[in-house]
Amino acid sequence: MSGEFRIEKDSMGDMRVPAAALYGAQTQRAVENFRISGIRFPREFIRALGEIKLAAARANCDLGVLDRKVGAAIERAAQEVIDGQLDDHFVLDIFQTGSGTSTNMNVNEVISNRAIQLLGGAVGSKNPVHPNDHVNMCQSSNDVIPAAMHVSALESIEGSLIPSLERLQSVLAGKEKEFDRIVKIGRTHLQDATPVRLGQEFGGYARQIELGISRLRKLRDTLSELPLGGTAVGTGINTHPDFARQAVTHLSKIAGLEFRETANHFEAQGAKDAIVETSGVLKTIAVSLTKIANDVRWLASGPRCGIGEIRLPETQPGSSIMPGKVNPVIAESVLMVAAHVIGNDAAITIAGQSGNFELNVMMPVMAHNLLESIRLLAASSNNFADRCVSGMQADEARCDEMIEKSLAMCTALAPEIGYDAAAAIAKESYRTGRTVREVALEKKVLSQDRLNEILDAMRMTMPGIAGKGE
Repeated sequence: MSGEFRIEKDSMGDMRVPAAALYGAQTQRAVENFRISGIRFPREFIRALGEIKLAAARANCDLGVLDRKVGAAIERAAQEVIDGQLDDHFVLDIFQTGSGTSTNMNVNEVISNRAIQLLGGAVGSKNPVHPNDHVNMCQSSNDVIPAAMHVSALESIEGSLIPSLERLQSVLAGKEKEFDRIVKIGRTHLQDATPVRLGQEFGGYARQIELGISRLRKLRDTLSELPLGGTAVGTGINTHPDFARQAVTHLSKIAGLEFRETANHFEAQGAKDAIVETSGVLKTIAVSLTKIANDVRWLASGPRCGIGEIRLPETQPGSSIMPGKVNPVIAESVLMVAAHVIGNDAAITIAGQSGNFELNVMMPVMAHNLLESIRLLAASSNNFADRCVSGMQADEARCDEMIEKSLAMCTALAPEIGYDAAAAIAKESYRTGRTVREVALEKKVLSQDRLNEILDAMRMTMPGIAGKGE
């Protein structure tokens, strides 16, 4: 051993490993094989691996197949992985072996060596705690990595994304109430349509987010099913028959979430449909956020030469050359996150169909992209709620002005004077620049009182009065 390296052996021979590293020869080989991106697995995934190794050690001790002294040391080391104390030793690129075997061995070696330290042994000796024989007992990369994908995704959705979306939904619902009395022009095909209340628009946005939360909650059943105990191909070779049940029970207690053994290990290991489904829900939320953020940008466009029906909080100067310009930067950041999430979903979709027979071989990139999407959606939803939506204000004067100028006001006249007569008024209004009200009064198609009643914009937004379609 030199001052900077130690020599370890694995099944392929000698390997130089950094002296201070808790990982071993197999991890070092992967470090040298996969110098691709510098992108590592996120903290959420490493935490889930630690939870799985802790649960496995407890299960194996309960079943009498693992020495309790060794098991206790593994548990202590695994807890340090869970707590993030050993993150510097998880060094592998996500673009690696498609099963994630390199990362499974990374965590096995780190926990093994840390457990050896705790027992007073020499790092790299594999004695008295072996990375394969003890830390990986009753496991395989092929069931550990997909289990970690499910655990980390569900923990992140429950602990981060759902609370963030609940915050956004609450703020949008608050704006629905705040803006309920403000009538504005509706728009379809980017053209004037019949009036709506600004609160009704924001109620639609709040409902989109509410449905997104509902879709996420339905994933609890999907993601709670784990493949632990299937080992290499789903048959459970080299595994105690009660291991899966015991390990999943312990894991549920450790994570504080309800997990269960998969109903079919061959599906759970050979396919990654649950991850594709989860990503699809995240993509749907990204699409919802795109709709909302784009509408917000349009409604706030101007401030003088656009729609300008709402005003956004001024967060930063918008131009290096145009003094006084303020841009909808928070909404724009949401749009970029949404685009990124949709791109992540495309990669996950391709990865989900990649593999043959008993194993998917693109799991690392699936895990990374899924957790990144969850993290980005959570952060951008919170930011959108706090730095944009909560500070929005309505420009009532502008809303009133646009209502009165709209040709779509003629829609309310059609049941009284007929579609063709109403269309003629709309065309004359457009040609002359006068309002629908002014042209209708001039033509005396109805009394002034009746005309004012029919052209009451608030009345047009009421249930049973507003039109059923275009």
